Amino acid sequence: METSPKPPRVVIFGAGSVGCYLGARLMSADVDVTFVGRPRMQQVLKAHPLRATDYEGFQYEAYLSEGQYVTTPEAAAQADLVLVTVKSAATEEAGRALAEHVRPGTPVISLQNGISNAERLRSVMPGADVLAGMVPFNVLQKSPGHFHHGTEGHLMTARHSALTALLPRFIQAGLPLELRDDMLSVMWSKLLLNLNNPINALSGVPLLKELSQRDYRRCLALAQEETLALLKDAKMPLVKLTGVPMALIPKVMRLPDWLFTRLARTMLAIDPLARSSMWEDLEAGRPTEVDWINGEVVRLAGSLGQQAPINARLTELVRECEQQRRSWSGADLLRALTH
Repeated sequence: METSPKPPRVVIFGAGSVGCYLGARLMSADVDVTFVGRPRMQQVLKAHPLRATDYEGFQYEAYLSEGQYVTTPEAAAQADLVLVTVKSAATEEAGRALAEHVRPGTPVISLQNGISNAERLRSVMPGADVLAGMVPFNVLQKSPGHFHHGTEGHLMTARHSALTALLPRFIQAGLPLELRDDMLSVMWSKLLLNLNNPINALSGVPLLKELSQRDYRRCLALAQEETLALLKDAKMPLVKLTGVPMALIPKVMRLPDWLFTRLARTMLAIDPLARSSMWEDLEAGRPTEVDWINGEVVRLAGSLGQQAPINARLTELVRECEQQRRSWSGADLLRALTH
């Protein structure tokens, strides 16, 4: 009698909103998932089922088994794959915790915002196979234990031979994983889109409402144009992540509302409740990842002997909001960036 193959063991390190959503999707494909995260989330998932939904109608719900959500990294010793989803400020801490347990040859994918996290993980995990990865979509915790994927996009990661056997499971889970040889270009292309995170956080309104207002889009266009000019000087190629070529996105953002809504239907295929993770951080009183989004642009400018005043100003405004929360109208934010 044939026995079915043992399900792959995936450890998600830093299981907050994104990590819990990814884990739930993988569980729906019978992947053996262990979550490593904070005691607060552990208690939430003891009291509530883990529930994942998306804007296309996917639904999955399950109670976690005893020991499936833990707060220490020992589970990584048995992993076939480790997904790191901690906030960027905790990257080195996560890497040091994992370094003691991850077996040599086990792929460790950084699914974090920013450009430098995989490199930072490698610096403290010299024996691990650390890969840069990308989660292009937004995940919001709608209620305790319920994580909702509200925007389009699919996972990407650097190529690794051990991942090939896992690809069918990701497809079965509704999380197609594309293996790439150009992840630095992918990450800069994603960051160009993520420049909307601070604008959404400062607006205080859902993504769909924010992107439907021209003044907010003009703020985004300013940040994107500044970044595109720097990437051109750095000779960094970009990859197409939307229906619009990356170099044309700022022009599309500046279109009048009536024309934008007609030409950018795919960009507006967003759940009406979706918001950026930066908004969620501000609402929860947590430090944001602005230093790993707009701050990456400021650092790129510095490496080229240039400045990035728009992205630097957005960084300042978000930091001010970390201290004292306020919401900006599109007109006020545009004025703050241009005067």
